[in-house]
Amino acid sequence: AAPGRGGRGRRRPALGILFSLLVLAIAIAWALVPWLFAPGDPTAGIGMQALQPPSPEHWFGTDATGRDLYTRVVHGASQSLLGAVIAVGVGFVAGTAVGVVAGSRPGPVDDVLMRGVDVLLAIPGLLLSLSIIILLGFGTANAALAVGVTSIAAFARLARSQVVSVRVSDFVEAAYGSGGTFWTVLWRHILPNSLTAVLALAALQFGSAVLQIATLGFLGYGAPPPTPEWGLLVAEGRNYIATAWWLTTLPGIVIALVVLSANRLSGAIRRGGSS
Repeated sequence: AAPGRGGRGRRRPALGILFSLLVLAIAIAWALVPWLFAPGDPTAGIGMQALQPPSPEHWFGTDATGRDLYTRVVHGASQSLLGAVIAVGVGFVAGTAVGVVAGSRPGPVDDVLMRGVDVLLAIPGLLLSLSIIILLGFGTANAALAVGVTSIAAFARLARSQVVSVRVSDFVEAAYGSGGTFWTVLWRHILPNSLTAVLALAALQFGSAVLQIATLGFLGYGAPPPTPEWGLLVAEGRNYIATAWWLTTLPGIVIALVVLSANRLSGAIRRGGSS
């Protein structure tokens, strides 16, 4: 009986990871080829079909102007997920570069870089994002860049801690002892053994970036109407929440599923790296 219970316990995490991958695969497919899943025009509506509840004809119902909400959610994936990819890319590249340099160059270089990271950490993420958007202007790309800047500090701190722990390992000392140069040892030994945790953080930050970009879109700092964007869809339906619950609930469920799936995948990467 005990082995059976253990087998079921192992299957449940595996099924959870498979479900998370399926959710992310569907969301990515929506972003890449939305017309295959929803061939209609996401910005065109029919007033006579306004505020219809979910039905076989309109899976997610319609909004106040008669636009099909499922079509808008599918086409909005490209805005939200592309923004999240840009945000994670900015944080990953810039933050990892800062962390690797700081961790591999102890002394004044490390001190200066990490004090800059401390300054970034001292500023609330939403406040920093709003400040950058006000400077650059509204739009999904600028919102993504702002979210990416707020994640640089997290990537930098994690990358530095990983590099510092690997740098003092015996195999790194042996590589230096056998005549390896700094850049050779960094590229062949330190980086490959330091990036697993950073990749796990990237998966986690992807979900966080989707949520932050949706938040900025909800506040009106993302894509302008009538462009479909997940946060904007939730914002457009908040005035009808008592009479048309689907306008906020169904896009909100999509956002939650994508964020939770990214977090689950991040945990799987982290556990795989530590085993």
